[in-house]
Amino acid sequence: MSPADRHHLRAAEGWLELSNWHEANEELERIAPMMRAHPDVLRKRVKIYSAAKRWEYAAEVASTLSRIAPDEAFGHVRLAFALHELKRTREALETLLPVADKFPDIWVIPYNLACYSCQLGDMTGARDWLAQSFKAGDAKAIKLMALDDPDLSPLFNAAE
Repeated sequence: MSPADRHHLRAAEGWLELSNWHEANEELERIAPMMRAHPDVLRKRVKIYSAAKRWEYAAEVASTLSRIAPDEAFGHVRLAFALHELKRTREALETLLPVADKFPDIWVIPYNLACYSCQLGDMTGARDWLAQSFKAGDAKAIKLMALDDPDLSPLFNAAE
């Protein structure tokens, strides 16, 4: 990737940090066309589409990324999340299940599997996946986040 393209990629990240997905997208459009399929650009594109809540596009790009960089969790996680946002939670679950063992130290995978299981009515699976997320990450921080997560509220309401 040329220095100019790297500059546009960094600028896109800066715009995203400022919550301006539109300008971030404009920066990516300035990248040379032959470099727009680069995994770094695709990762940024997924973030932009997610920030814009353009879930179909986010899913499409994340799917491509998961195919061209299968050994990275990012594409798989983002594809599943976009599918969930599209109310295709069963597909989201089925996207992450095959890669859960491949990335045992990435707490967000079992956490998201807990959310998807919960939303599909599988409270036992949700509890098991949530426990795995605690083991893979900062259990205290994850527990606090889980208590505020609407996707997990059925799990906690069922426990009351």
